[in-house]
Amino acid sequence: MRFLGLLRADAESEAGTPPSPELMSRMGTFIEEVMKTGVLLATDGLHPSAKGARVRVDGGKVTVTDGPFTESKELVASYAILQTNTREEAIEWTTRFLKVLGTGECEVRQIYEPSDFQCGGPTCP
Repeated sequence: MRFLGLLRADAESEAGTPPSPELMSRMGTFIEEVMKTGVLLATDGLHPSAKGARVRVDGGKVTVTDGPFTESKELVASYAILQTNTREEAIEWTTRFLKVLGTGECEVRQIYEPSDFQCGGPTCP
């Protein structure tokens, strides 16, 4: 099973403040460990919302809103895609990551697989 971990943004990540060299080192060590296990498929940090945009289509009308976005509790600072055997295992790896960070909140969501659909995929007729 694949899971998407979404790390919530905080004031520092929204300000574009880079992690300290010590934190980067700890995260690098942890990421290397998780990649070697085959659990971590992808991970990246995201630029602050000030550099982003929200695109909305409603009734055929397109609206683009440039960042920054004021509701920081709704923002994502980084993501990871994990492949684990259970939801609990994904939560365990996420907990370990948050302990490396020292603080933070992640949302963990399972990614649909073709086998989740009776016809074998989301593009079935």
